[in-house]
Amino acid sequence: MRRRKVFIILLLLLVAGTVFFCGRRCSHDVPDINVDSVFVNLNEKIIAKRAKQADKVFKDLNCAGLNGVMLYAEQGQVVYENALGWRDLNKRQKDSLRIDDAFQLSSDSKMFTAEAIMLLKADGKLDYDDDVRKYIPQLPYEGVTIRQLLNHRSGLPRYDAMADKHWPDRKKPFSNEALIKMLAEKKPEVYGAPDACFFYNNINYALLASVVERVSGMHFEDFMRERIFEPLGMEHSYIYSMRDETSVSMYMPVEAHGHELYRSGPVKMQNDYLNGVMGDKIMFSTVEDLWIFNQALDRNALLPDSLQAEAFVPGSPEWKNDENYGFGWRMSKEHPNMFFHYGWWKGYRSAIIRDVHKNRFLALLTNTTYNFPPELLWDFICDTTVQLPEAEPLHE
Repeated sequence: MRRRKVFIILLLLLVAGTVFFCGRRCSHDVPDINVDSVFVNLNEKIIAKRAKQADKVFKDLNCAGLNGVMLYAEQGQVVYENALGWRDLNKRQKDSLRIDDAFQLSSDSKMFTAEAIMLLKADGKLDYDDDVRKYIPQLPYEGVTIRQLLNHRSGLPRYDAMADKHWPDRKKPFSNEALIKMLAEKKPEVYGAPDACFFYNNINYALLASVVERVSGMHFEDFMRERIFEPLGMEHSYIYSMRDETSVSMYMPVEAHGHELYRSGPVKMQNDYLNGVMGDKIMFSTVEDLWIFNQALDRNALLPDSLQAEAFVPGSPEWKNDENYGFGWRMSKEHPNMFFHYGWWKGYRSAIIRDVHKNRFLALLTNTTYNFPPELLWDFICDTTVQLPEAEPLHE
């Protein structure tokens, strides 16, 4: 009887996660699950109900234009995961997206760059309040610390605007080292004094990637692989590097290509010279690898709890629009136990949300610039009508 019950649960969850897309933009051919007629155990009812809710959210987004992959987990288990849409929207013979397809995380890469800095801190190789010029002496600005880079409080100028103005050949990759050299030569005007205010700026995390390289003596992509991806078993995650390329290829060598959406239709995004800069973006990962990372944070698999917890401490005394920023994570006053980040860059959008109180996790990765409403994800993950029992303590 028990085996039969487990089989029914697995079968129904599989049905809930299966979509007959059949070349159409939107399809809701998956039959509804009659939860109450099947399950007896309350917890199983709730899990199935959450799976149905997640399925509705994802399919509604797909009908509105989303093309991507979503995973939702609760109480330490994956409740729902699904892929809807295509790897390349411009191909005549379209390949369907798969759960294990890697997408660019865009700015969601920052939480991993911050983790790398925290690992070096744990190794005793740097301190958060060190002046950045201790590691990057070419930096022409005084008083900027590692912590200020992590918290986006450096006041430094935007590197993309600087590169657009001064980089002579857009067919050649613009790298982290080229960024540092250009800062030293051009000395663009800063946005403010160090630690004066919060100002979200990609240059902070690009410089942090360079700090990782100079402190560790390793290429950033190698450090990330050896210290984070491989130890955790994140087999489909990597940093896209243009280090050895002398020219910008037309497209990145990926399966799930990014797309810009226009009224006339989707356009596959070409590679960009700014993709040579690492740390603030350009990490690729899957929803399942992100789930692995979330579990590692819960279990302090990379860092002791006292060090890992620092990533989730608000870095600014003031709260801008009720939001604050830690080490690679956003947070809000309204949801003090939830940490999140969004990404958007060159044909990709993403969202990662983790609720440490209710032990819930959601990852949404897309390969289009469809402007999905984050509030829909928040309404789902903050649902108060369906609650599971308190999570049991997590074990190594």
